[in-house]
Amino acid sequence: MIILSFNSGQGWEPITEMARLAAELFDAEHVILDSRKPSTLAQLELILLKRQKTSKSETCLLIAPIPTALLNLIHMPGWRKRFSYIAAWVIDSYWINLIPKSVKLSHHFDHVFITTEEDIPEWIRAMKTPTSCLAWGSDVLRLGGTGQARTWDLTRIGRQPLEWDDDAKTAQLCLQQNIRFHGRIKAADSAAKNQVLLTQHYQKTKFLLAFSNVAHRSTHTHSVRQYITARWTDALACGAIVAGIPPKEPGIDRLLWEGATLDLKTTQIEEGLQVISEALRAWKPDQAARNYKLSLERLDWRWRFAEIALVLNESPKPLNKELKLLKQKIADGKS
Repeated sequence: MIILSFNSGQGWEPITEMARLAAELFDAEHVILDSRKPSTLAQLELILLKRQKTSKSETCLLIAPIPTALLNLIHMPGWRKRFSYIAAWVIDSYWINLIPKSVKLSHHFDHVFITTEEDIPEWIRAMKTPTSCLAWGSDVLRLGGTGQARTWDLTRIGRQPLEWDDDAKTAQLCLQQNIRFHGRIKAADSAAKNQVLLTQHYQKTKFLLAFSNVAHRSTHTHSVRQYITARWTDALACGAIVAGIPPKEPGIDRLLWEGATLDLKTTQIEEGLQVISEALRAWKPDQAARNYKLSLERLDWRWRFAEIALVLNESPKPLNKELKLLKQKIADGKS
């Protein structure tokens, strides 16, 4: 098996690490593709030159950050003759308008996985390819946990509404409410180190601040389709509660659970801090333990990898071994 992915830079560290973990657990060759957009001629060849049938059993999974990256399958040498089955996993799959026309017309992918369940019908219409949902997850087994002590009441990571974007202002207002606040965290120098650093901070906080892309719009977020990212899943894996305005989609509602998020119902900081202050007075350590336990059951990347293995007819020993460890961890938590 071959796993293809990209070095997509800052902000994509969780997916960079997920791809590396997938390659490890599938015992697969991991190839980092050229992220440059293929030429117009290469895209035309994508349509005109079809895959050749092969008796080989080698499979391929392309982990694409956005739909346009599906074009970059072209950069994998010999891909037309090498693989018996090619699947793609598109992370920011809500950008349906970015599916390249040449990808739609070429039909080179045998299966497409997307992270937004509600977009499955549109992907099927566009690609004429079997499509299913693999929701965002986290490496709960290795990096998650309940944490020994919650040093901080509220931690800020990443994009925030304007009212919450000034950490000095937020810290001052939190101080007035006796809320212990931790602002931006300096990124580490590698994706692996950054994931460890973030999860260490998540295990030290009771609440993590995050707002739906619809509640807080920016130039790089979708204007209609709501979604979660690693901020939600990694924080929950470490026992934290996500405070802000959660995304509201049926697929997300089914994925998460009561108590996973704290809905502030507003982006106004004073009103939001009042809600957080009240929640802090009621907070108990077993809330962190419950979030961790349910993350093991619902969010671990290994469950997503198991679905990929089923579709690609793979049965990798490393993945099967860690699935057993995951199930045992869940069973131990229930005993």
